[in-house]
Amino acid sequence: MKVTLAEYRDDLHQAEMLATLVAAELTDALSRKGHATLAVPGGETPRTFLHTLSRKPIAWGRVSVMLTDERFVPESNLRSNTRMMREHFLQGPAAKSKLVPLFWPAASPEVVLERLSLGVKQALPLDVCVLGMGVDGHVASLFPGGSHLVKAMAPDCKQYLMPMRSDALDEPRLTLTANVLRAASHIHILIVGPEKLAALKAAEQAENALVAPVRAILTAPNPVTVHYAEKAHQP
Repeated sequence: MKVTLAEYRDDLHQAEMLATLVAAELTDALSRKGHATLAVPGGETPRTFLHTLSRKPIAWGRVSVMLTDERFVPESNLRSNTRMMREHFLQGPAAKSKLVPLFWPAASPEVVLERLSLGVKQALPLDVCVLGMGVDGHVASLFPGGSHLVKAMAPDCKQYLMPMRSDALDEPRLTLTANVLRAASHIHILIVGPEKLAALKAAEQAENALVAPVRAILTAPNPVTVHYAEKAHQP
């Protein structure tokens, strides 16, 4: 595994250092190709990082941004990751970036899967992918025991997006598949707290990636950096 562990005193320091690094990687991709694609996680942990990154002075108008996964709920729902993106990232300089949607109003994710997959396909490959991780070892919405996990993790999977359901989830999800995530030129995993670090170490020793899906990312062909902050900043 080509994995590097970067440690920080708290999540504010983590956010600043990771945002500076991601901005440099995007700038390099822009200089080489004229455009770049960034994937970022939803949830609460990455908000400080996303806010910090959004202020970096790069050519955001030539950057496509997508979530690594989305809850299948409209933006009016407080659980919408797209809503979080608009509030914490698509502000300031980063407001000029192009958001690749992972939600469209429909009765189920399957109804709009083809439509949303086309948008993802057009923005690939990922130049930079930032992932969160759960204490169960999930990344994006690749959950242990998820309804389509085996298919989404298969080495020969040709789909870009996959619906995911689980008894542990409150709503259906759409997630980038493992092959899409693993193919990113630069991969970063953002974690806070000793419980997450312990989960990461357990994943490294897991029998296979279906037990701890983050293991599939740790064995990606390009180097992976884990950004670990022991604690959240206390104001």
